[in-house]
Amino acid sequence: QVQLVESGGGLVQPGGSLRLSCVASGSTLDHYAIGWFREAPGKEREGVSCLSSSDGSTHYGHFVEGRFTISRDNAKNTVYLQMTSLKPEDTAVYYCAADFGLGPSLFPWEYKYWGQGTQVTVSS
Repeated sequence: QVQLVESGGGLVQPGGSLRLSCVASGSTLDHYAIGWFREAPGKEREGVSCLSSSDGSTHYGHFVEGRFTISRDNAKNTVYLQMTSLKPEDTAVYYCAADFGLGPSLFPWEYKYWGQGTQVTVSS
């Protein structure tokens, strides 16, 4: 059983940056794939970024366009999502998710464990 807790969301102006954190407990994340997802009001949950459990490869949603970076700190059992050049359309609740042994996936239904989410609002 893995528990995930996100933090780092908030209100930021367009063009600004935020770093989201996802701290895991109950198990180390070494062999877990990690995904960041977001859900805006009235929209389906979509994959933002993922980190494969097998080879550590990273993948991003098409809308990221080089602005976000996912990373892992095994010593802290924490995964980060560094977001830069934020746009108003990035406004959403951001969730991290984990699944044991999963390859790279931006499909939310493939992840078993979820955090409670953190709100990101991009507005002037």
